[in-house]
Amino acid sequence: MSELYINEKTGVDAAPATGSQEAPFASAAYALYTNESAKLFVYKSEEEQTGYFEITASALKKAKKGAEALKKKAEKAKVAEEQKAQKDAEDAAKKLEAMKITIEEDKSLPTAVKSKINGLTIGGRFKVSGWIHRLRLQKGVAFLVLRDGYGYLQCVLSGDLANAYQTTTLTLESTVTLYGTVKELPEGKNAHGGIELDVDYYEVVGLAPAGEDAFSNKVQEGADASLLLDQRHLTLRGETLSAVMKVRAALLGAFRSTFKELQLTEVTPPCMVQTQVEGGSTLFKLDYYGEEAFLTQSSQLYLETCLPALGDVYCIQESFRAERSHTRRHLSEYTHIESELGFIDFNDLLVHIETILAKSIEKVLADPVAGPLVKQLNPNFQAPKLPFRRMEYIHALEWLNEHGIPNEDGEAFKFGDDIAEAAERKMVDTLNEPILLIRFPAEIKSFYMKRCADDNRVTESVDVLMPNVGEVTGGSMRSDTYEELIAGFEREGIKDYQKHYYWFIDQRKYGTAPHGGYGLGTERILAWLCDRFTVRDCSLYPRFSGRCKP
Repeated sequence: MSELYINEKTGVDAAPATGSQEAPFASAAYALYTNESAKLFVYKSEEEQTGYFEITASALKKAKKGAEALKKKAEKAKVAEEQKAQKDAEDAAKKLEAMKITIEEDKSLPTAVKSKINGLTIGGRFKVSGWIHRLRLQKGVAFLVLRDGYGYLQCVLSGDLANAYQTTTLTLESTVTLYGTVKELPEGKNAHGGIELDVDYYEVVGLAPAGEDAFSNKVQEGADASLLLDQRHLTLRGETLSAVMKVRAALLGAFRSTFKELQLTEVTPPCMVQTQVEGGSTLFKLDYYGEEAFLTQSSQLYLETCLPALGDVYCIQESFRAERSHTRRHLSEYTHIESELGFIDFNDLLVHIETILAKSIEKVLADPVAGPLVKQLNPNFQAPKLPFRRMEYIHALEWLNEHGIPNEDGEAFKFGDDIAEAAERKMVDTLNEPILLIRFPAEIKSFYMKRCADDNRVTESVDVLMPNVGEVTGGSMRSDTYEELIAGFEREGIKDYQKHYYWFIDQRKYGTAPHGGYGLGTERILAWLCDRFTVRDCSLYPRFSGRCKP
């Protein structure tokens, strides 16, 4: 009978161990697994005994069970290895057969008409290019959903086309050009548009990576928000984010259309400026050929200069605010829709703002592309009805105090307090309707805002509040006399205003007129319209504190 030696500390249950005293095994179970009839000796290092001693009966019993388990595990591994070898052989044979299949276009078929997905009609043969949005490969048939930015199309590949080796290499986000006949979807089946493409030929334009670099590994549902923002160029391909961007396009188009109906002229003021509008603490500075300049916070002052030449005007441009704010409604760069109107009073301004919002939203909902997307993203959305509720600042304080909502210091609101975002949201969400919040104290508003004739403490100012998002618009009548404007500069401590704002001051010298305007935050309106938690979901590549990539 052979002898095997076990040392738990120095032994190894694998080569180069042989079970000798010089090269012992680590476990008795493994030793028995290698030779079930061997006599086992276990190394002990104790005060009473040191060296190799024959294994005890209880330890031997335990070792036999362990050896049996190792034997079963080895047999299972052997079977799995044989199965794998068999599968590899079968796959190799299938691959060989698949590689023999040649994908060629049948020239006897009608010429395929090049089309976007939204231009397809039942019965015709078309040529459609796009990205593989979904993919499912089965024996003898392959299903894929194609995306081209204009829609989604279910496509079916069958026979040799599905079995060809080229088809087995297709991956998500690969670009392909498909040729086939558009058919009505069989009864009981569901797909985008109620149609599918019966593919008879296709070409691979660009094959996306598989394995570790596969698209599904780059963009994973439920991943950390920061990681998804790093991959924004890929997450834009998702159905939700792309839908928001399409609604955004329709929204901007709707505003432009409504402005045109109301006879406003679009202008494009500069984004690099040397003056402030909303306070110097939120300006992004830059070196402009050796001079100090800033990215604009607002185009308002330039729009005011256009009134005498062009009449009522508007612009849709980027504005920049260097606020280190991480709330869900703040961005460092956002699309600002701004307008200035001449020869109006405060009520005219309020009516105009609610009209521009209501009409533009109405157009978006009527849009054949954006309308259904809003319904999909925000099924419970209700278009705002005119007129909006008017609420004075002083009455808002009363409402907040009556409902036990404190100011930022945890106290009851008092005149002059700024209504912070949380309190503002609580109020508008509770009332659940658009609110024109008006007549704010001069001390918490900008230098150019006109004071109310019946109460010099407050201004002819307005914030538009929407449920679920809060403030989306801010506006006011503007100080229209030279003296009022200069007093505003002085109050805000703006230095050298005669030098830097001479062109703006001239508006009060050379034919002043009553006028007012406002600015709308595109991303905030979208958040309300599309039921997004944060405005970051409503910007193509959001910029905020700590984020300026990709």
